[in-house]
Amino acid sequence: MTIVLRAAGGHDLSALYAMAQTTGGGFVNLPPDKAKLAERLAAADAAFARDTDRFGVDRFLFVLEDLGSQAIHGTCQIFSHIGTDAPFYSYRIDRHGADHAVLGRSVDHTTLTICTDHAGCSEVGGLFLRADARAGGAGTLLARSRYLFIAMHRPRFADRTIAELRGVVDEAGEAPFWDGIAARFFGMGFAAADAFNAEHGTHVLAGLMPTTPVLLAMLPDSARAVLGVPHPSGRPALRLLEKEGFRHDHYVDLFDGGPTVTAATDDIATIRAARTAIVRAVGQSDDATPAIAAAGRLAGFRACFARIARHDDGILLDPDAARALHVGIGDTLTHAPR
Repeated sequence: MTIVLRAAGGHDLSALYAMAQTTGGGFVNLPPDKAKLAERLAAADAAFARDTDRFGVDRFLFVLEDLGSQAIHGTCQIFSHIGTDAPFYSYRIDRHGADHAVLGRSVDHTTLTICTDHAGCSEVGGLFLRADARAGGAGTLLARSRYLFIAMHRPRFADRTIAELRGVVDEAGEAPFWDGIAARFFGMGFAAADAFNAEHGTHVLAGLMPTTPVLLAMLPDSARAVLGVPHPSGRPALRLLEKEGFRHDHYVDLFDGGPTVTAATDDIATIRAARTAIVRAVGQSDDATPAIAAAGRLAGFRACFARIARHDDGILLDPDAARALHVGIGDTLTHAPR
C-alpha cells in the first residue's frame, strides 16, 4: 500500500464528512457539518491558489490517500497566521508564590488567565487519522508532511509554530474542564458549545468569558485533573510533536483544557533536517535509506515515504515514491530522514 499526503479539494468533501462523524466531539477543525467543511475546503482552495511567497492569513487543508484504493485515511491542516482575522484565545497558567514568616510556610497560587499571547504564530492542527488506518507509519506521514510543506514555502509562515491538542472529552461528548469553568457562565454543555464553535468560531464564546484570572484551587477536582491532559486519542500526536521539539509552554485550551505546545519554526526537527535535491535516477539501490519526501508547490504538493540514495549531484529515488510524487529524473524534491 502506498499512501500519499496531498492538497485537499472539493471532491474530498464526502470523505472528510465521514471522518468528521467519528471524531467524538471537541474537534472544531473537523466539524460534522457538510456546509462548514465545504467552507474550509473553499478557504484551502484560496490559500493554495495564492501563488506568492508573502506572509498572509492562509488555511491549508490536506488529506492522506491510499493510492491503491483511493480511500482517504486522514486529514491535517496548517494555519499560516493565527489571531489576525479573529482573536486566538488561550488560558495561560501562571504560578504565584507567597511566603509567610509567622506561619513558616510558602503557598503557591496557580491561576488561569485568558490571553492572546499566540497571535501572529503559525499553527499545525486539524490532524485526524481513521482508527482502521493507524498502522504502518500513517500518523507519522500525516504529521511530518506538514513540516516539509512549511519548509518548502517558508516565507509564508511565522517564526513560531503552535499546536493545540484536544482535551479530555468523555463518550457522551462532555468535558470536565468545560464543566468546571465555562459551563457556569454559558449554561450549556460542552457538546452544545462545541457545535456552536464549529458554526461561529471559538472566538465568539471566548470573547464572552470573564477576563478575571481563575484560581485553580477553586475548580473541582475533575477539572484540575484534566488540565493540560490530551484526549487519549491525541497522545500519539503529542509524542510526535514532542519528537519534533514542541514543548508544553504553560498554555491550555479555553474550553476543554487540552495542552498547547510551541516550537521555534526553524527548530522543528523535520524542518531542520530537510534537504532539497534533484532526482538523478529512479530505481532500487542497496545504499537507499528510508525517508519522507515531498515535491510540488502549493496545490501540487505531495508527500510520501520513500527510499533515497544520495549521490554527489543528486539522489536516486525508489519507483513507488516517484510515481506517488509525480516526479522523474531532473525534478526537484525535498526530503528528510524517516
